[in-house]
Amino acid sequence: MLKIEAVNQYYGGSHILRNVCLELEKGQVLTLLGRNGVGKTTLLKSLMGLVGIKSGSITLDGQRIDHLRPDARARLGLGYVPQGREIFPRLSVEENLRMGLATKPGGSPIPAELYDLFPVLRQMLHRRGGDLSGGQQQQLAIARALAAGPKLLILDEPTEGIQPSIIKDIERVIRMLAARGDMAILLVEQYYDFAKSLADRYAVMSRGEVIKTGKGTEMDADGVRELIAV
Repeated sequence: MLKIEAVNQYYGGSHILRNVCLELEKGQVLTLLGRNGVGKTTLLKSLMGLVGIKSGSITLDGQRIDHLRPDARARLGLGYVPQGREIFPRLSVEENLRMGLATKPGGSPIPAELYDLFPVLRQMLHRRGGDLSGGQQQQLAIARALAAGPKLLILDEPTEGIQPSIIKDIERVIRMLAARGDMAILLVEQYYDFAKSLADRYAVMSRGEVIKTGKGTEMDADGVRELIAV
């Protein structure tokens, strides 16, 4: 579903991403781990086209996308939940969800499945996004990304600042989405136990490079916790 080959990216004279290579299959969860400032979020922004890459290639479902604008990538099936959620605080929950349908034909309904995945949202459709708790906003951000039916869901630290009960809800949703087998999920996460519980495969970044990859079931044996410890 996703193939990243030898991607390099710079900010000014700083070499931020260094020959990054990753692959992700449909139905898999790939967790991307690393300390703060190693390039994880930059890689996600490069996937979405929010920052350009200097060299290398990004392929989604067999099609090169690294030359496309962010809106074109979204139409091809990229769904992105940024760090910090970035919902529209002055819009209602329902309006935020409709923003997720921007790549669909006009008048497309909000998928009823979203309310099955996140029941709390059904009760808050007319509340402003900015009035929700942090955990509710995170659920809204994920639901908004899912509204268009992405092929690849990209989650940037979805547990950051979230209460444990909501983390469990988000974990449940990610498991359900992966089990369907029609979507790939790229999860950037600092919370080791959460990442390990969901990972089919993992990758660890350091100083802009992928320094270790493997099966999720082997994270403990591979010493991943020590690699990302501060």
